[in-house]
Amino acid sequence: MVSAALASSLARRNIHYGWVVVAATFLTMLVTAGAMGAPGVLIKPLQDEFGWETSQISSALAIRLILFGFMGPFAAAFMNYFGVRKVIVFALALIGAGFIGSLFMTKLWHLLALWGIVVGFGTGLTAMVLAATVSTRWFVKHRGLVVGMLSASSATGQLVFLPLMAELTERYGWRATVFFVCAMIMVAALLVLLFMRDRPSDVNLPSLGETQVAPAPAATTLSAALMTPITTLKEISATSTFWILFATFFICGLSTNGLIQTHFVTLCGDFGIVPVAAASVLAVMGIFDFFGTIGSGWLSDRFDNRWLLFWYYGLRGLSLLYLPFSDFSFYGLSIFAVFYGLDWIATVPPTVKIAADRFGREKAGLVFGWVFAGHQLGAATAAYGAGLSRTELSSYLPAFFVAGAFCLLASILAITLKKSGLTNPVPAAAH
Repeated sequence: MVSAALASSLARRNIHYGWVVVAATFLTMLVTAGAMGAPGVLIKPLQDEFGWETSQISSALAIRLILFGFMGPFAAAFMNYFGVRKVIVFALALIGAGFIGSLFMTKLWHLLALWGIVVGFGTGLTAMVLAATVSTRWFVKHRGLVVGMLSASSATGQLVFLPLMAELTERYGWRATVFFVCAMIMVAALLVLLFMRDRPSDVNLPSLGETQVAPAPAATTLSAALMTPITTLKEISATSTFWILFATFFICGLSTNGLIQTHFVTLCGDFGIVPVAAASVLAVMGIFDFFGTIGSGWLSDRFDNRWLLFWYYGLRGLSLLYLPFSDFSFYGLSIFAVFYGLDWIATVPPTVKIAADRFGREKAGLVFGWVFAGHQLGAATAAYGAGLSRTELSSYLPAFFVAGAFCLLASILAITLKKSGLTNPVPAAAH
């Protein structure tokens, strides 16, 4: 097998195969996030071709975001039962099918079914839970850094491809962007088939930072695997830690991909900024996010994660409250892009670390899956709410003021977490 030979070759050079898995996961999350971000530059073309209102298109995007989130806990269960590699390949095929089908849509319900349900299910299988699963299975040492890298790939993928997508859409129509997304998905699927493996034991290695090869858990039935997210939710819902993480991540989604990723290009259009230029601002955010989130992962290995979340949410809230006063000038948007970009998804590494430390490594993926469901509920709320604000009030700005205020609330919630919850993991049998 390619992976076994490569693992042996890397081991002779003192390089752990986990980094190859991280690279394959990084590309997967980058591509699927690009697919998630694509509709942000397609709202106006769809309005022009089909006559749909912003709120109608936003409803499809909201459905996608809800499914994207609520698939998280079950995605972790599917990965435990079927294996990470099979789940990723199936997810990529599902996303590709949704985009290819959209080439032939003519009615609003087609959009709801394809971009809402099909793409929502597919992207949900490769959401942040994938990052949590890979990092906790393959790494003990550098886990926070790995979470930061994979989180950065997701957020960066949502933004960095947008200028190219906007250019393709402007020159050749929105269907050209759909073809581009499908091509990226095919490349990612091929590399996953070649290099992705489910656990370190598949290539006879311990997790990085351990000395013993951990055997794979005993096989279980599919029905038991599907019940695991439900039983896990029942256990963790009795703790205040879970509900604080859920609430803060709801606000995280409310203030990031549900608002900025979905509506920023159209918002800039309201102020006379063409789509390619607006998408370029998002790409700048993506670049700064890449470094900000990796930096956050490094910090989460070294500092109190509660205070990291306090600063991240607080600064994000201030940047959102500043945006309506930026006059949408080049300098104003540049300042916003830098500060907001550094903080785009920097909240993920501290949140994953708190979940793993409090609830244990084996359940970290499932716990984070439910926390991430809160994120996507917030994202769906913002995706639909901001679209409704523009339709009913002819302005997106009220949605930005609301999101900024909620971020300040999240910063306060973060520091109410008990410090003991960060250092005393709950045993697997008692949460």
